[in-house]
Amino acid sequence: MSYQIVHSLTKLVKNFIKKQSINSILVAISGGQDSILLISLLNELILQSNDQLKISYIYIDHQWKYNSKLQVEHLTNYLKSRNKNITVYQIYQTTKSENDCRKQRYHIIQQHAVKYRYNLVITGHNSSDKVETFFQNINRKSGIEGISSPVVNNNIGYNLFLLRPLLSINKNSIYKLCKKLNLPIWSDNTNYIYKINRNRIRHELLPYIKNFLNTKIESNLIYSIKNYYYENEYIKQNANKIYLTYKHRYKVAINYKKLSKQHIILQIKSLQMFYSYNLNLNLHHAIIEKIIHVTNKKFNKKTLLFNDKNYLYLLNQKWLYVEAKSR
Repeated sequence: MSYQIVHSLTKLVKNFIKKQSINSILVAISGGQDSILLISLLNELILQSNDQLKISYIYIDHQWKYNSKLQVEHLTNYLKSRNKNITVYQIYQTTKSENDCRKQRYHIIQQHAVKYRYNLVITGHNSSDKVETFFQNINRKSGIEGISSPVVNNNIGYNLFLLRPLLSINKNSIYKLCKKLNLPIWSDNTNYIYKINRNRIRHELLPYIKNFLNTKIESNLIYSIKNYYYENEYIKQNANKIYLTYKHRYKVAINYKKLSKQHIILQIKSLQMFYSYNLNLNLHHAIIEKIIHVTNKKFNKKTLLFNDKNYLYLLNQKWLYVEAKSR
């Protein structure tokens, strides 16, 4: 069984590399069992492949742990034994916010990948992470976009892809697989710090639901998340068509009179695209809903919705548009 799983995961990575013509891979590792399994899988991939793949590893050390230095040494020694390179970023001014740390990690990894011209980033996220992220995003009042992520692969930049090959298996299966393959697992004590929300979800909330409500909660949620993803993709495709149809041909503007005739979720998604594509702004649902509420009123003259240090956000008789502030 373990050989079949390894073969299946290796095949997934191999097919993606071939499909996207990947020649350089950056593997983001955390030091846990998922990372050690990833290293083993990619080593197996290189043995099977005749192609010259550039594979390097990156580790972000937030220095939360008293034994951070020992964990870094464990990783570097293991990778050196396999003739692999690793880059370690140490964050000295650490934040205790798990969400801020996650954003910081992704930013560093993406910038490193762009700087050194990698075209694929691989992470060790698994199906258990997916379930835990679902609960975290529900707690943050995320929309369908948040609760339907992460996905196996997506495009995160120009000629830069993200792949999560372990997303189909859970932590327990990964642990058993590491044991079967005699891989050197590092025990991470931060997984048992209950001030971290993810740990409470993993060790308290999910076991409680399994014991008293539904033993199949994880598999059921994975099924639901997959359906949410398909629904979200359908909505985004339609919203994109609407945005392209109603946007101004020359100016940074969108026809809100026509947009207001669409379903509310398509209005929200279209406006999010409008601000994201033109100004790189990710406006929260609450702000978008306020804009929609205001645009439902009748206007006969230019009206200021709101402004920031660079732009004015305005309405006239039918256009919602943006003007740069004069300096």
